Amino acid sequence: MLIGIDVGGTYTDGVLFSAGKIAATSKRPTSEEDIRACVLEVLDDLLDKAGPGEIERIVLSTTLVTNILATGQGEDTALILLPGYGLPHDAYQISPATYYLKGAIDFRGREIEPLEPGELKAVCREIADSGVKRAAVAAKFANRNDSLEKQVRDYINRQYPDIIVSISSEVSAKLNFPRRAASTYYTAMTIKEWNRFVDDIEKALADRKLFCEAHVLKADGGTVPLNVARRMPCETVFSGPAASTMGALALSRDEYNSVVLDIGGTTTDIALIIGGEPLYASKGARIEEHYTQINAFAVRSIPLGGDSALTAGEQGVKLESFRRGPAVCFGGQTPTVTDVFNVYNQLAIGDEEHSRKALQELAAASGQDMEALCRDVINQVKERVLKSIREMFEEWENEPAYKVWEVIHRRRFELQRMIGIGAAARAIVPLLADEMNVPCFLHQYADVANALGASVVRPTLSVQLHIDTQTDSCAIDPGGIKTGLKLNRNFQLQDAKEMARQQLEEIGRARGMQDYTSQYKFFMEEQFNMIRGYNSSGKLFEVGIQVTPGFIEEFKGVEI
Repeated sequence: MLIGIDVGGTYTDGVLFSAGKIAATSKRPTSEEDIRACVLEVLDDLLDKAGPGEIERIVLSTTLVTNILATGQGEDTALILLPGYGLPHDAYQISPATYYLKGAIDFRGREIEPLEPGELKAVCREIADSGVKRAAVAAKFANRNDSLEKQVRDYINRQYPDIIVSISSEVSAKLNFPRRAASTYYTAMTIKEWNRFVDDIEKALADRKLFCEAHVLKADGGTVPLNVARRMPCETVFSGPAASTMGALALSRDEYNSVVLDIGGTTTDIALIIGGEPLYASKGARIEEHYTQINAFAVRSIPLGGDSALTAGEQGVKLESFRRGPAVCFGGQTPTVTDVFNVYNQLAIGDEEHSRKALQELAAASGQDMEALCRDVINQVKERVLKSIREMFEEWENEPAYKVWEVIHRRRFELQRMIGIGAAARAIVPLLADEMNVPCFLHQYADVANALGASVVRPTLSVQLHIDTQTDSCAIDPGGIKTGLKLNRNFQLQDAKEMARQQLEEIGRARGMQDYTSQYKFFMEEQFNMIRGYNSSGKLFEVGIQVTPGFIEEFKGVEI
């Protein structure tokens, strides 16, 4: 038996999947102050149908990190860069609080310039005096030698122990310094909240004596063990959208071109399915207009959901990009989008009369009658979501998979359907589908599709190798650095790929993933010849391999 739990900003959903069927579901309000309690409520609902010893695996998805970043609620974070030689400093516009240090590593991983102690002391003092309590440190080529980053971290830990420090070499092993720096910056901004969340989850599982595998869904639709995920919160930055995408695939199981809209309480997530496969972001996840090194679906989260607050503005009602609690019909104090649809569409959810009274007061304050107010809000919701969909299509058109589809089919991409996911989808998605002139797909389990998607995805693993034949060394992520490999002079790219495949099998076996390590693909294959004088003096290889995201072998669809 498998459990999937989606911890959203408004609701926490759960699914118990067994023998090809959904054996139980649960939907409980999320309490940001007590995540553990709401997860326990969901677990108790599901464990009514199964004992703890029968559960083989639990996979969680969450919008925690997404919501922090999408709503601009991240804590102030300093970014300390060691860019070495090359681009000018103004090329790195990531954080408003960016500091630069001397110190450089070359592309071979050799230190060519040390830190300047006085400069390090002054920068750290300035950060501390500003009141900032989080810092990200990124050095160019630190993925090949992390000594300078660790020196900076060690100094801050000694002198300013109340500042939380993240370093780029522990966030990503990939090249591309600006993207690694951005990934580290957003990691530092969210890592405290993320580890508090992991603590709550681990305590909840222990409370219910669930000692099975526990994983977190990543932005690319794969999973990572909960304990491993502690140092990589940004891998979950689009965990919620990934869950809705995988949930949409799990419910539809066909090859239509579909846009997926997951309309939750806090955010709306948008993704694209092409021919039955999710579209990936070839440049990595983009956060606040900055590309990162996080493998992810091509998705976008916008701060708009069923619980988005409504306030009286100078020119009518204002649709805010945040929530102040649940809808009035569910006991909240501020009218929301859900209250509007509850009254206008006569949904009869919660206490409809409370929705009506709150909207009447808002209409009076904004100088509108209530029907005009409702139409205004619905139009604002439609326009904001449709604008985001159109902007996403402009970005999607530049993705390789999108272009390949058009080449293969010899015609422009044609959207065939809109899939609605989430509690508010039934009220909003049909209106949006009509506007785009496509049919909508709303499955009976659409409300808990995220949890379903999480429950039936297979675990994934990514391994990267940097091999230097001149120094007989290999940097492996995850795994560390191996030296003295005695690589022969005829070592070729194919040999490097075979070494990567063997490492994937070895690490996968250690993580209990041996059933899936044969389902791999290479996502990076690069070779560089080293020249000294007029002769070749060695080779550098960059190889990346991963277990591809997908569903577990036994999942063949949802039986109704």
